[in-house]
Amino acid sequence: MAVEPFRTLTAKTKVIAVDNVDTDQIIPARFLTTTASDGLGRCAFHDWRFDEGGTRLPTDPFGADDMADTPILVAGANFGCGSSREHAPWALRDFGFRAVISSDIADIFKSNALKNGLLAVEVGQDVHAHLLQNGGCTLTLDLEQRVLTLDTGERIAFEVEAFARRCLLDGVDTLGYLLGQQEAIRAYEEARQ
Repeated sequence: MAVEPFRTLTAKTKVIAVDNVDTDQIIPARFLTTTASDGLGRCAFHDWRFDEGGTRLPTDPFGADDMADTPILVAGANFGCGSSREHAPWALRDFGFRAVISSDIADIFKSNALKNGLLAVEVGQDVHAHLLQNGGCTLTLDLEQRVLTLDTGERIAFEVEAFARRCLLDGVDTLGYLLGQQEAIRAYEEARQ
């Protein structure tokens, strides 16, 4: 899977201040009928957005928002808990998110997100509280420097696994990275014969 390389993103946030959002809330199980990520954005948070008949709910937390304007999701604690479905980060990416920030992101979700082009960043409680209270603020995520710059100008270092960071910077997944190493692999195999 090739995605747009992620280096620096300066954008507004969309806040979902709900703790323990599991992967079934991100994308309900009934939509897990595909092995492709295209089109899954229409299913993201489906049961929060639509009633059983497909009519948009008045309580839709995304309303008429253009997700292109708010590609950074600030989520409550324990985001992405539940089952280990790759469809959840696929749906968020296709919906328009490039990054998710929380004080606590479920390990399997975080791993799946990073492997599928969605930057997952954990921050301390104070920073998280500030972001939750200031929805729509403009942040800068600098993956090369691993620094989050808040709307206040404060710079916060964040961690991201080294290989996942390399893939995000290059805009490739694990397979894409390996395919990019074909010449080196071929040279190694030839030298070993």
